[in-house]
Amino acid sequence: MLIFAERAKPLRLIYCGDVVARAGREAVLNNLDVLKQTYKPDFIIVNVENAAHGFGATPGICRDFLAQGADALVTGNHVWQQRELIPFLDECKKIVRPLNYPEDLPGKGYCEVETPNGKKLLIIQLLGRLFMEAVDCPVAAVDKLLKNYALGKNVDAIFVDIHAEATSEKLALGCYLDGRVSAVIGSHTHVPTNDAKIWPHGTAYLTDVGMCGDYDSVLGFDKQEPINRLARKYTGGRLTPAKGKGTLCAVLVDTDVQTGLATHIETIKI
Repeated sequence: MLIFAERAKPLRLIYCGDVVARAGREAVLNNLDVLKQTYKPDFIIVNVENAAHGFGATPGICRDFLAQGADALVTGNHVWQQRELIPFLDECKKIVRPLNYPEDLPGKGYCEVETPNGKKLLIIQLLGRLFMEAVDCPVAAVDKLLKNYALGKNVDAIFVDIHAEATSEKLALGCYLDGRVSAVIGSHTHVPTNDAKIWPHGTAYLTDVGMCGDYDSVLGFDKQEPINRLARKYTGGRLTPAKGKGTLCAVLVDTDVQTGLATHIETIKI
C-alpha cells in the first residue's frame, strides 16, 4: 500500500495596491471580507499611501483598515503629507514607512506580523531613487536589515514593497533580492502590470500591483487637471480625486512553509 505524505499548506499573503481617496478606501474596505472568504489568506497588507484625499493617510483611516481585517499597512513617499499621521507612526506597530529614510525619523521601515499559530511575516518597504526625491540607498538599507533575518529560520516569509517610479529600478531590486525574500512587489505608479513571475531562485515579483481607486481617471484623480497640465502646460490647478466607483487591485503570493520561497503568484482585480 502506498502512503503519501500530506503536503503542508502554503503561507498565503495578499497585498492591496495604493489606495486612492474615498473610491479606493471603499473598494478595499467593502472587499476585505470577500478576499478572506475567497482566498483564505494568512496575511493581508494594504498600501494607504494615497488614502486621504489622494495624498497620505490619517490615523483614522489606518484604524479603519486594521479594524476591518488588514494585518499591516505600508505607505510611500507621501507618508509625511498628513501631519497627524506622523506621531501615529511610532504609536502603531503595524504601519510601515520607507526603510531608506533616515533612521531617526518617526516610524520604522519594517514590521513583523504573526498568525495565531506562530507563523511570522516580515514586511519591508523601500523607496526608489530614480525620478523620486533624494533618499538613502535602498539596497544598503535592505542589506543591513536582512542581516538579522533569514527565510525558514527566524522568519517564515519576507515581503518587500518597492515604491518606485522606474520599472528598471524595481526589476533590478527583484533580481538582487531573488532567493533572499519571498516577494518583491512594486507600487507607486498606480498602473497594474502584467509581469507576475517567480524569479529563478524563488522570489515572487510584480512590477506594479496597481491602485485601488477609480480607474476612469488619471491615476485616481479627476481627468481634467492632468489634461490641462499635458495640453496647456498649466499647472496652477489642483489635483482632485476621481469620484467614480473604485476597483481593488491586489496580488496573491503563496510561500513554502519550510523555505519561505514563493510557490505561486497571481493578480486579483475586483
